[in-house]
Amino acid sequence: MAAVLVPVYRAPSGEIRVVLIRRAERGRHAGQIAFPGGRSDPEDRTPIETALREAEEEIGLERERVEVLATFPEIETRASGFVIVPVLGRIRRPETWRPDPREVAEILEVPVASLALPESRGEALDLVAGWTPPQPLPFYRIESHRLWGATFRILEPLIPRLLADEWPV
Repeated sequence: MAAVLVPVYRAPSGEIRVVLIRRAERGRHAGQIAFPGGRSDPEDRTPIETALREAEEEIGLERERVEVLATFPEIETRASGFVIVPVLGRIRRPETWRPDPREVAEILEVPVASLALPESRGEALDLVAGWTPPQPLPFYRIESHRLWGATFRILEPLIPRLLADEWPV
């Protein structure tokens, strides 16, 4: 079992932002855009504890700065078979992020409204090597990156809900 934190906050401009990471250039998910998160440790009693611990380890987001708003049904990654529990959290953004360089190459703070724009969406055949026949996979463009896979499937249904203020961000 694994869990990810979907950290959101309202910027001084009023826009809702989601915090994402670009994974370090090594390991199974090298270079991918993702939420902070990972496998449960034996001391994690719940997926919420896993998500909060991982966010603290990966980006330095202390759990006291997170208010859990919701958990969502688990999803399975298609490439690796991981089962992930997404945890939505409103955060008080720290003055500075403290990414773990072994796991995180970059922290991205993305306006949710920009992801709702049609031009931010795309589809590609080259995202998963070895799929025969190749299957088109949807993605979001974030700067020069593509956000796809499980992260896309978690975020896509949340975008309209966040923009509709379903949760107080």
